[in-house]
Amino acid sequence: MGIRTPELLRKIDIPRQKLYYLEQKGYIKPQKTVIGDKEFREYTDEDVKKVECIWKYLKKGFKYKVAYEKAMEELTGPQMSLIKNEKPDKG
Repeated sequence: MGIRTPELLRKIDIPRQKLYYLEQKGYIKPQKTVIGDKEFREYTDEDVKKVECIWKYLKKGFKYKVAYEKAMEELTGPQMSLIKNEKPDKG
């Protein structure tokens, strides 16, 4: 189970309208759950990492598209795959 919007806003300290804009642009795709007459968004760990990274670049002054591209490079770049695939030396 993911985290909901208020928790994400507190954790990352991103304005709500900027978070929703990332969703509108398709950069993140939270799961939407309807309870009664209210709709709630739930964000996966992957969504949270994306938002954190995109927000970091937005705060540095990059436009949304460039911030998203840089975040995706950072999150999926070769250095990350090297870290994930690293195996301890047997020696």
